[in-house]
Amino acid sequence: MKVIVYPHSMEVGGSQRNAVDFASELRSRGHEVLVFSPPGPLVDVVRARGLRHELAPRPRIRPSNAIMGRLCAVASEMGADIVHGFEWPPAVEAAFGPYRRLNIPVVCTIMSMSVAPFLPPFLPVTVGTQQLLASEQKRRLHVSLLEPPVDTVADRPVDAARSRRALGVDDGTIVVSLVTRLATELKREGILSAIHAAEIVAADAPIRLLIAGDGPNRAEVKAAADRVNTTTGGLTVQLLGNVDDPRPVYDAADIALGMGGSALRSMAFAKPLVVQGERGFWRLLEASSLPEFTENGWFGIGNGENGADRLASILRPLIADRGRRELLGLFSREVVLDRYGLEAATNRLEALYLETIERQRAQSTAPLLRPYLSVTRYEMDRKVRRRFGGVSSDDFNSVAAMAAMNQGRAST
Repeated sequence: MKVIVYPHSMEVGGSQRNAVDFASELRSRGHEVLVFSPPGPLVDVVRARGLRHELAPRPRIRPSNAIMGRLCAVASEMGADIVHGFEWPPAVEAAFGPYRRLNIPVVCTIMSMSVAPFLPPFLPVTVGTQQLLASEQKRRLHVSLLEPPVDTVADRPVDAARSRRALGVDDGTIVVSLVTRLATELKREGILSAIHAAEIVAADAPIRLLIAGDGPNRAEVKAAADRVNTTTGGLTVQLLGNVDDPRPVYDAADIALGMGGSALRSMAFAKPLVVQGERGFWRLLEASSLPEFTENGWFGIGNGENGADRLASILRPLIADRGRRELLGLFSREVVLDRYGLEAATNRLEALYLETIERQRAQSTAPLLRPYLSVTRYEMDRKVRRRFGGVSSDDFNSVAAMAAMNQGRAST
């Protein structure tokens, strides 16, 4: 097959890394794969893997006519069999572009916490959690589960001691890793809580919190880290900035913090994991908590308690008990191997592509006027609200979106 993979962003993040990993695995199986995307740090990763890359124009509004025109040109020149959009902007641009103009099948993957209601109803959609699957099956004919995949060959324990030395960490220091975007939605609270928790724990044990990533909250995160380092008199919090290959950061850790795809990648390195969320949520991954995450996703919403104190209370006994850390790390690795391997996920994706292509051959192009008006109305409304403040950077990957989804689930 000739496949175009279209991530919504090329900043370091879970959904876009999933897209790049799928593209690499598909290409290794003999498919012709092209990654179409905006600029960003992960473009270098795409090119380093030998994948063909085409740059998308910068949008002023979504769906973008400039992007749709360029995507159609690329799809036509390639002779694409299918376009795979990751998150809603690429999905609607693929639907209103190559699908409508060239009759090229489109599938959409949503790794966010909720699904945009204006996605065309005919569009085959994959979601990342059992909870979202149950919700979307009530209103979509073609929806399936595609959990965040992990390349368990590339992401595996290598040499923790060497990775620690490369990062300048002493042998006697406990390393806690956090690989994340320094963003506001779903991230900011947990990052700041982790920094404060490191300060609390540092009073009892030598600890180094490694934070790998960049984003719009960089200045605030740096100020918090500098304050803690001044208070503790050492490098308790180390900001690594954007790291194209975060594997050494995962490998160096004694304990990992994270959510979503980053949480799963840390588990592949056999690390005990504390899952990050919002409103004070932190929870240790163990046999008793695993069903919560496999059902609802690797994230959580707490009751508003102090997140730093909550995290510190989890970290202290782990720091004191190396044997338990090792057992929990082995459990993490087993969960990923059993459920989240990239090879099995790509098998499901190939089957979805073939099913979608065959189905489109047997039916005419679906009407798109109503979905187009819906998404355009949504974007215009956001532009107005953004001008007056108070609009989130991603309405469908926020605490508000999750709360609304949970409320709807409770009422059914």
